[in-house]
Amino acid sequence: MRWPLGLQTWWQRTFGPKTLGQRGEAAAARYLKGLRYKIVGRSAQLRIGEIDIIAVDGRTVVFIEVKTRDSTVAGEPHEAVDLNKQRRLTRLALVYLKRHRLLEYPARFDVVSIVWPKNSRRPQIEHIKNAFEATGKGQMFS
Repeated sequence: MRWPLGLQTWWQRTFGPKTLGQRGEAAAARYLKGLRYKIVGRSAQLRIGEIDIIAVDGRTVVFIEVKTRDSTVAGEPHEAVDLNKQRRLTRLALVYLKRHRLLEYPARFDVVSIVWPKNSRRPQIEHIKNAFEATGKGQMFS
């Protein structure tokens, strides 16, 4: 029996195998909820890119980049958040804050670095709070 395409797509998204990145983002969201962060957005799609997790910590809007790897052979996952990625995230955060009229609230950037070995049930999670300052032309938080 062949399933209708919409139902088949829904089934695969809901119950199919998840990518390492998707599993990492889900683990990061659970971890942050345990720290009492209020998750307000996941995989937030904006025209110019995507923000992995948007949360509120107290009165601070937190933009969280999640990096997941299955080993540290090529370095720690958080090392992938280079200056170009920081600039991109800064622009994305500004667009989000403007769109939701949140410019008067404090904001920061966190990185959740996850190492999840292939045969392991639990990942190693490192949370880097205030990982970098807003970067680029016309910084938004200065």
